[in-house]
Amino acid sequence: MSMNFYRKLPIPMEVKEMYPVTAAMEIVKQKRDAAIKAVFSGESDKFLLIIGPCSADHREPVLDYIGRLRKVQDQVADKIIIIPRIYTNKPRTTGDGYKGMLHQPDPDRDPDMFKGIVAIRDLHMSALRDYGFSCADEMLYPENYRYLSDLLAYVAVGARSVENQQHRLTASGIDVPVGMKNPTGGDLSIMMNAIKAGQHSHTFIYRGWEVKSEGNPYAHAILRGYTDFAGKNVSNYHYEDLVKLNDLYQNTGLSNPAVVVDTNHANSGKKPLEQVRIAKEIIHSRNHNQDIKRLVKGLMIESYIEDGAQGAGEHVYGQSITDPCLGWEKTEKLILDLADKL
Repeated sequence: MSMNFYRKLPIPMEVKEMYPVTAAMEIVKQKRDAAIKAVFSGESDKFLLIIGPCSADHREPVLDYIGRLRKVQDQVADKIIIIPRIYTNKPRTTGDGYKGMLHQPDPDRDPDMFKGIVAIRDLHMSALRDYGFSCADEMLYPENYRYLSDLLAYVAVGARSVENQQHRLTASGIDVPVGMKNPTGGDLSIMMNAIKAGQHSHTFIYRGWEVKSEGNPYAHAILRGYTDFAGKNVSNYHYEDLVKLNDLYQNTGLSNPAVVVDTNHANSGKKPLEQVRIAKEIIHSRNHNQDIKRLVKGLMIESYIEDGAQGAGEHVYGQSITDPCLGWEKTEKLILDLADKL
């Protein structure tokens, strides 16, 4: 066999016993879960900002960034709920490159999956314990979700994963909101089918168990733009796109129609500074149309301490090592501006 079985990793229950969530942390998470679900159900008119680095790389700058978000959150708490992005696995289009903290807890060293599991749990625990933030992560590997299931406030299913059966079925058994991105080719029917699958109950195999999910009524859309047949980035955040998505939802019978708009990726053409303009345009669309206001529950923004991204071999504190991000000063101004416009 061409695959070497290197070592058996501990199951999620064992890791949770090694690194347990405290009663105080549980209370914070439960309150945040309720507040975030109330946005998706329409009981709350607060706005969500799922915001942070393209990928979590080093513990210190990620927590520094989250500490800065904490101060801004306290200023805008009457209008905005901030959900920091701590993205610990990264999909790679060709399979090459940094695959995230789960694989490499130190980006300059070889992969170590056990240290990675401990590192990502420690990082999410620190955000919850020290800053009062339950955070968002991308579900790249459905079987690994349980390592963080008692910590996460929000789960994203990426554009390359949204057609995958196991992602859809696992999403149906998650008890926090799950965002389904439109696929890289842009077909919204694929995204809508994923949402429908996520909202329904299923029986399936998960981590060697036969399980039955209850269905997730908070599975929803994420618009992130797409790439056309010629390889050109095409955005899908404009007023007309949001009207179209609202119309699509009307014919589905799905619970809690909702979209979170990703301001980076193909929507910005990976030009992170464009996120400021895009975010403001989406708020303008919401303010202009009550249907869009009800539908658009939040934004997903890629932001870190320093603008842009660094190259291989560089060591710039708080600058992305994957996709380029919006820097902190622009981010802080943007959050305060959005709170004024909401």
